[in-house]
Amino acid sequence: MEELIERAIPIPEGVSVEVHGREVKVKGPKGSLSENLSHLPVEISAREGSVVVSAKWPKKREAAKVGTAAAHIRNMVNGVTKGFKCKLKVVYAHFPITVKVNEKQKKVLVENFIGEKTPRVADMVGDVKVKLSGDELIVEGINIQDVAQTAANIEASTKIKEKDQRVFLDGIFVFERSEGI
Repeated sequence: MEELIERAIPIPEGVSVEVHGREVKVKGPKGSLSENLSHLPVEISAREGSVVVSAKWPKKREAAKVGTAAAHIRNMVNGVTKGFKCKLKVVYAHFPITVKVNEKQKKVLVENFIGEKTPRVADMVGDVKVKLSGDELIVEGINIQDVAQTAANIEASTKIKEKDQRVFLDGIFVFERSEGI
């Protein structure tokens, strides 16, 4: 008797998935994503209405990587159907922070942060959109990794070093993550 661990990811209507070895391409109404999962010791196959990730005779770590690969594919399917959104809040005590988005250079500029003369710069990763809405920043996209990394870059750009962080509470902070653009 052969021990086999499988995880099946259902594919909704209007989404197509192509599997070539461990290269997975997902196309949907919001766009297309592809990811190379060749670093994971799993087998990926497309069946009717689902994608199956499996491993034969897995050790403990290989069994965990089946779940990792399934989560990556599930996030790709959710991205091309719903998309992902991250909201950040601009918080300041004394010096009003000005945020500017440069779409061409794919950068977010944080000006007048704790009275600094030079702006702090955060990179936008991949194909994400950053919108300003009052004192909120909204990061949207179909790739969850790009959305999360862009939000983390913006948050990290306002990290205060060499001062007491309990007193200096200024910054830009993530306060909500959700699916659906």
